[in-house]
Amino acid sequence: MKKRLIVAVALTSMALPAAAQKPILIGEISSYSTVPAFTVPYRNGWQLAVEEVNAAGGLLDGRKIEVISRDDAGKPDDATRHASELLSSHHVELLTGTFLSNVGLAVSDVALRNKVLFVAAEPLSDALVWEKGNRYTFRLRPSTYMQSAMLVEEAAKLPAKRWATIAPNYEYGQSAVASFKERLKAKRPDVEFVAEQWPALGKLEAGATVQALAAAKPEAIFNVTFGADLTKFVREGNLRGLFEGRSVVSMLTGEPEYLDPLKDETPKGWVVTGYPWDQITTPVHQKFVQAYQKRYGEPPRLGSVVGYTTFMAIAEAIRKAKSTDTEKMIAAFRGLNVDTVFGPITFRAIDQQSTFGAFVGRLDLKGDRGVMVDWHYKEGRDYLPPDALVKQRRPAEAQK
Repeated sequence: MKKRLIVAVALTSMALPAAAQKPILIGEISSYSTVPAFTVPYRNGWQLAVEEVNAAGGLLDGRKIEVISRDDAGKPDDATRHASELLSSHHVELLTGTFLSNVGLAVSDVALRNKVLFVAAEPLSDALVWEKGNRYTFRLRPSTYMQSAMLVEEAAKLPAKRWATIAPNYEYGQSAVASFKERLKAKRPDVEFVAEQWPALGKLEAGATVQALAAAKPEAIFNVTFGADLTKFVREGNLRGLFEGRSVVSMLTGEPEYLDPLKDETPKGWVVTGYPWDQITTPVHQKFVQAYQKRYGEPPRLGSVVGYTTFMAIAEAIRKAKSTDTEKMIAAFRGLNVDTVFGPITFRAIDQQSTFGAFVGRLDLKGDRGVMVDWHYKEGRDYLPPDALVKQRRPAEAQK
């Protein structure tokens, strides 16, 4: 009997290290082939985070992070299929990523149906944490409500009363315009919106769009286009004089992913959200930039920061939970504090939105490239919707 007990104890002891080394599988999905300007740097960022966590000994007594990544091609149906396959075939312990808002909403629905954690990195739609929010979905980046509120602070100071909008005709663009209009009207009841343009994502007909905006004779324009659509809009707008004598307030345009391609066509004076990476001198940010440049031989983009921060937040939640059990990770994420390269953030419990902020400034030219000037960092916590609004718009079951 004594010998049997010794053998059993020995076998148990031998099994523990092996179990401890079982990797933590994370399923990651993003639009790599559709929006590479953002998602490739984003992937570089999360890979750097994974390497750093694993090099430091991993999580939960030595378990390394292993990521199984998929390209959703910007299609919600593809994202849904990939998410289901990651869960059923690879048995990942949580899902993360996504770029486009409609794709993020699709993966969030998969998370709800399968009762698995989903940490949304980039999708900005308010619906992700409001009308279609659920207890399994958390988001890092500031929502369209939050970024619109940041921009409205500056827009309300402008003398313009007649506004026009241009945005891609899908969830993100619709959400951004709705939030901007609502917030600006609240601050400036005297403004009116005289024109809207809704080009299909990636299919902007720049000439016709610019002509239609000019015909409405707005005094200011709110722009939500990005990527190739932004480049075409700026080029045609410059050519036709659309921006002369008009203020432009623009979401995302100051992000290097979208600003760098404009080069010497960068329009001066636009009020934008962005990322002036080469002007931020805080020690923690400089440390990140140095590590990123050493690893990839190029400067970071905002996507790099988003990818890095998303996975660092996941690692911190797992440490706090001391488990990869879904319910324990949810409890850990609610109220989770994370140190980021932009400063500390919190995932607040009521809507599972983080307090990650954004830089707001103006565009200018430096030589033959666009830069952000007169910028400042706006803390996300100062632009979160009030609790009463969240309770009104978020499903009751998602608040449990």
